[in-house]
Amino acid sequence: MTEALERPVVPPVSDADPFAADVLLEPEPLHRTLREAGPVVRLSRYDVHALARYEHVHAALLDWQHFESGSGAGLANFRHEKPWRPPSLLLEADPPLHDAPCRVLREILAPPALHRLRAGWQAVAEEIVDQVLSQGSEFDAFPALAEAFPLQAFPDVVGLGPDGRENLLPYGNMVFNAFGPRNGLVTADAPRLAELSAWVNAQCRREALSEDGFGAQIWAAADRGDLTQEQAPLVVRSLLSAGFDTTVHGIAACLYALATHPQEWQRLRKRPELARVAFEEAIRWQSPVQTFFRTATTDVTVAGTLIPAHTKILMFLGAANRDPARWPDPDRFDLTRDPSGHVGFGMGIHQCIGQHVARLEAETLLTALARRVEHLELTGPPRRHPNNTLRSWTSLPMRVRPAA
Repeated sequence: MTEALERPVVPPVSDADPFAADVLLEPEPLHRTLREAGPVVRLSRYDVHALARYEHVHAALLDWQHFESGSGAGLANFRHEKPWRPPSLLLEADPPLHDAPCRVLREILAPPALHRLRAGWQAVAEEIVDQVLSQGSEFDAFPALAEAFPLQAFPDVVGLGPDGRENLLPYGNMVFNAFGPRNGLVTADAPRLAELSAWVNAQCRREALSEDGFGAQIWAAADRGDLTQEQAPLVVRSLLSAGFDTTVHGIAACLYALATHPQEWQRLRKRPELARVAFEEAIRWQSPVQTFFRTATTDVTVAGTLIPAHTKILMFLGAANRDPARWPDPDRFDLTRDPSGHVGFGMGIHQCIGQHVARLEAETLLTALARRVEHLELTGPPRRHPNNTLRSWTSLPMRVRPAA
């Protein structure tokens, strides 16, 4: 090998701002630019290295030893900057600190537990859909369906009381904004930070939770010594902060996809077993979680590019999920596609622990809707809600034609 070939590749530099308002609302043009620029691109505005191609994002997500989460899954580095809240034991911790919380939640969210939820959630989904359809053929599908069903189903199984659930979405919005820079979105959240944090922390206490929910099971694990007493409320909080917003916006993405692809809606109606595929394909196509940061634990080379130790790496999950090197015709929503392998739920040890819960929520709601609705379409432009990490929504104006 020649000396020139042995030298690390100098990555291209971009002054693009992935957290600019227009990019957050429509990220695909920047994603294409970053994928085409090279396997690694240095973003000069934040002095971070970016990965946007599926091959390298997927590999980095699996390699927690070299790309750690313990320094923070956002732009801030916890080794130099104290976070505004205790770090998540799931998203922002690596082994061995990550191991016990993950093991406990895997047991609680195991297939037998989800199987027991199915019939009850199906009844809830059917009731919500029937109620929406009884009020007319035009409605906003974001609050009426995408938000309403998870807001009832998920807090119920965690064991939350009925009061204050409307705080979950703004709290999650605040958490995911904080993974980015301290821009106007973070500033806008500041007035409610103390209030929302206090409310969520109060819900994580043992006495605030019902005796038969996931939250109580987490506290029981602490009583057995599988977790510490200090870890238990943090694990409950992780469920509430990471298990709600992503599901809401994932379901909204699926409804948007099906409303704008009538052929795929008819395909789903004929084959309701495709409901889970529809959700997975929507997660790939829209990627509710757009980005996450990692930190290099040592000097590490990606595709010949040297990333120095302690450098922040911004992984573009949304860009990876539309990489034409991995997905044929990646900008098309297609229920004949096998979307498995997408990184919308992460990958490796930090893969979303509640992804099977989200799938079940989406599947039950879509199945109920497909049985009752022959046709659905948008009646106006949907509205996005800018967030530093999430591709989120505020409105999906929709018209439906009930099935005969």
